[in-house]
Amino acid sequence: MSAYAGLVTRLSALAVDAILLTVAVPAVANGPPSLWASMTGQAPGWIKVCAQFLAGLVPVLYFAVCWWGSGQTVGGLVLGTIVRRPDGTHLSPARAAVRAIVGLAFPLIWLAGMVTVLWDPSRRALHDRIFGTVVRYKRPG
Repeated sequence: MSAYAGLVTRLSALAVDAILLTVAVPAVANGPPSLWASMTGQAPGWIKVCAQFLAGLVPVLYFAVCWWGSGQTVGGLVLGTIVRRPDGTHLSPARAAVRAIVGLAFPLIWLAGMVTVLWDPSRRALHDRIFGTVVRYKRPG
């Protein structure tokens, strides 16, 4: 098994993800209405509402699908970390989705819970203990 990821690596991966979402969310919210308006002069209200609704789902879908599918967000890929169950198996779709929803709903608690990485032998944050996950460095190959 590979080593557990530390606090600096995990926060750096989260920063990469935050930068990515800072670009993606407004693009989803404003892109379709702007495109529509450029063709017809004005976007209908339902286009704006749908685009904003989808933009609100982007962060949840991003984290949930990444953690469920490969175990890696773009930040995890850049920093070489992967989210798994303690036995090394993938997260289920439900576990990945709830982990994402809770993290996005309570970001300050999520970040404060990261401090437990400093003394936990498996470098598990509070949310890792709650959701039964670990964050490891991904071995090459």
